[in-house]
Amino acid sequence: MSVADLLDRGASGERLTFDEAVLLYRDAPLHALGAAAHARRSALYPGDDVTYVIDTTINYTNICNVHCTFCAFFRPEHHPEGYTMSHDRVLERVRWAADQGATQIMIQGGVNPELRLEWFDQLFRRVQREHPQVDIHSLSVSEVVGLSRVESLSPREILVRLREAGMKSLPGAGAEILVERVRRRISARKVKPDEWLGVMRDAQSLGMPTTATMMFGSIETLEERIEHLDAIRRLQDETAGFTAFIAWYYVPFKTPLRGKEASGLDYLRLLAIARLYLDNVPHLQASWLTPGLKLGQLALFYGCDDMGGTILEEQVVHDAGATNEATRSQLEELIRGAGYRPVIRDTYWNLRPEMPLAL
Repeated sequence: MSVADLLDRGASGERLTFDEAVLLYRDAPLHALGAAAHARRSALYPGDDVTYVIDTTINYTNICNVHCTFCAFFRPEHHPEGYTMSHDRVLERVRWAADQGATQIMIQGGVNPELRLEWFDQLFRRVQREHPQVDIHSLSVSEVVGLSRVESLSPREILVRLREAGMKSLPGAGAEILVERVRRRISARKVKPDEWLGVMRDAQSLGMPTTATMMFGSIETLEERIEHLDAIRRLQDETAGFTAFIAWYYVPFKTPLRGKEASGLDYLRLLAIARLYLDNVPHLQASWLTPGLKLGQLALFYGCDDMGGTILEEQVVHDAGATNEATRSQLEELIRGAGYRPVIRDTYWNLRPEMPLAL
């Protein structure tokens, strides 16, 4: 089958095989690939709306025993630059974000073995008690697995306890590339691909929505990128628990792994392939944090229907060398500049018409 025929099939929503996706990724002209992805996005969401969420990321600790080579944020245990925020400090940041209109709080950090489940239980209960208007969309699979090892409980048991404390959904952080060869090189101590998928399956079976992510551009091959998408699609076939897919590229400037930064064209090609291949994942986010706001805007024509979040404060990607930031008004200006209407949503893609747009 020709590239043009495959693009037509993908644009119409027909399922692509692994080999067909590889062929498109390798051979399809970028603009034709983008046009097919945009056609599919427009069929799924025919109106003029592009959504975004007002959120913040609070990196509560940089102490981590996983030591990923692509990460410039973490510090090993007992390092003089290591930190862990107090509950009061975290709540101060939550309060500040809530005052800016945030409805989603992402509390994420390193895998710190000194923090027990009780620490998170007390923190999340306090967040819910003092700021019931925000959703705790927090931690990562790696942090959940780290807690399960400290407490000698299964990841599912940890998730049950966290859910009871107020954590409502689980972000997809820590997926990177769900291929064992890649993980042995860039994150050898991190959870294996099947573990990541298993924790996501557990969260979804407990009624906790999750997102799927991908950090590309480190050492993986083109085929391994499709392997990652295929793992996401297979679990989504089983559970329908992923609300969105978010991709960003590796930032090498201050990391032990080093390497080269991906290009904006790499980013757009990956998004377009993801929109065509992930035929069962409803939303595709334009993750502008590493490629920048202008490419985030362009991503709206390569399959994305959502601009992600304001990310009022974030440290992990910043420490690796990314410097992009955005206010609500900037995101809305980008959306309007692309010819769309900005719409505020919550974590679960419920629209929030009662929240005024930025001036």
